Amino acid sequence: MAALMTQFHVSPSGDDSAPGTEEHPFATLPRAQRAARESVGAVLVHLRAGTHVLTEPWELTAEDSGRDGARVIYQAYGYGTDAAEQVVISGGTEITGWREHEGRWVAEVGALDTRQLSVDGQRAERAGIDGLPDGTTRTETGYRTTSLAPQQWQAPASVEFVYRGIYPWTEARCGVAAVTHTGEHTEITMAQPAFDQAKALYNYEFEYQRLTGPALPTRVENDPSFLTTPGTFALTRSHPDHHVLHYLPRSGEHPSHTRVVAPALETLLRVTAARDISFRGLIFADATWLRPNRSQGFLHYHGSGYYEGGDIYTEVLIEGRQWLTVPTETATIPACLTLEHTAGITFEGCRFTRLGGTALGATAGVGLTVRGCDFDTLAASAITLTGDRDAVLEDNLIQHIGLDYAGSPGISLLGTAGCTVAHNQVTDVPHCGIVAGPGTGTVLSNNHTDRTMGVLADGGGLYIAGPQGDSFDNGALVRGNVIDNTRTPYNFGLYTDYGAAWVQVQDNVVGQADNSAVLHVGPPLDHVVFRGNYWNSDPVGSDAVPAGVTYENNTTLTDTDELEAASSAIRARAGLLRTQEPAIG
Repeated sequence: MAALMTQFHVSPSGDDSAPGTEEHPFATLPRAQRAARESVGAVLVHLRAGTHVLTEPWELTAEDSGRDGARVIYQAYGYGTDAAEQVVISGGTEITGWREHEGRWVAEVGALDTRQLSVDGQRAERAGIDGLPDGTTRTETGYRTTSLAPQQWQAPASVEFVYRGIYPWTEARCGVAAVTHTGEHTEITMAQPAFDQAKALYNYEFEYQRLTGPALPTRVENDPSFLTTPGTFALTRSHPDHHVLHYLPRSGEHPSHTRVVAPALETLLRVTAARDISFRGLIFADATWLRPNRSQGFLHYHGSGYYEGGDIYTEVLIEGRQWLTVPTETATIPACLTLEHTAGITFEGCRFTRLGGTALGATAGVGLTVRGCDFDTLAASAITLTGDRDAVLEDNLIQHIGLDYAGSPGISLLGTAGCTVAHNQVTDVPHCGIVAGPGTGTVLSNNHTDRTMGVLADGGGLYIAGPQGDSFDNGALVRGNVIDNTRTPYNFGLYTDYGAAWVQVQDNVVGQADNSAVLHVGPPLDHVVFRGNYWNSDPVGSDAVPAGVTYENNTTLTDTDELEAASSAIRARAGLLRTQEPAIG
């Protein structure tokens, strides 16, 4: 006889003093969580339609684990049926009290700090301009210009400079401290320690082109004077605890009927040392990440990594011709949903949207499953795994990510063991689609990446770097993937880089890439096999295959129609399972 499942209901219109039944639901997730803790056996918590607003992170610990082999499940009411309800778990604050001024909306928001905004569920962009006026030069403390334009900035200490492509794969952000008028010049003083750290971090020589610290910014953001495009906003923080939000509305928007939400929380969900918990059919939305607002800025280096201070060393690529400075250690952009030391956690059919950091991050866990989920409108990555074992990321749609931190890959694995990334669709990302750093037993299979490398350079649709094991038995298997439209000039559709070792690259397809793959990298590839792949161009170095590479039975077809026809069987099996026709017989 099957064990009974205890069920509870929670609704935004409920009452925490109620019994949590379908007729009399709880009002909050923490109340439902306490009821689940007090139950025996399997527990199913139904979340009813509407927005469940969090005023602090939802915390799950070992006490919230499934017990005796049973699971605790949090799911949208009706999940898996046509009657499934739409449930949003939000860390946002609705902005009210607008006043209209010269065509803009202005609201006093107290101590609220945020870097994102949504208007009727649509992302609003931070107001900005392209670069600084002509004739601007860098100084020890910032920049000097003869232009008076920066003196018109209404809140200089809220302004942020963006440095896109400071290294080809890097986009940094530093705040302004002050703007002053000195004689015939305008002096822009940058916030510290970010600016001095940026000068120490970003230095290189590439083929006799030198960079010594940050040059001019490519974009300047977050001042009310930049509000010229409808659907943009600025948040001024000139007075502590008296911040002001400015918004230039789109046609048809009005404070009486337009819902504006500012992400207030940095973390929506934190699961620590818990096991056997499932989340089904939920929408996680409206969180931010505030560190770049601070005086340390955001000194991005590569992927999801950024510099927090510490030692910097010089990496010599070609003696006397190519070198660059590199941080000894980097931190990782945090996730709005974090898992630490967990086991058997499952996300199924969920959506992650309007999040100001990485959506989902897991560290040192085992048995994570993320299946059939959608990730979109994210400031950073969709999924980042660090030190996880035996995770399965399958049938997920990832698109429009890295919107604020352009180096962010769709999926990133670092130091993982036995993880499988299969049948995912990664589309419209500014840098790499899927990244596997050093690890063991990684399987990347039947994924489809399209329109990757849209902003920064030196990456690929699939990017594999460093040792992947110590034999082919526990190395990486990269098989059956389709990589289309890697777009910036300096990239490789399928990129094995930086001493990748023990990697089998089999039966993949690279189409419409400037460079399909590369065999010569530094440090060199070792025990890397390319077999049975289809390319739109010969990999760089395939005319002189290096000693650590096996290159055999690959096919190059420069005609797009011929390439697609020859690789049609691989293409048919790649990408989302939920959109594929079922097999016959």
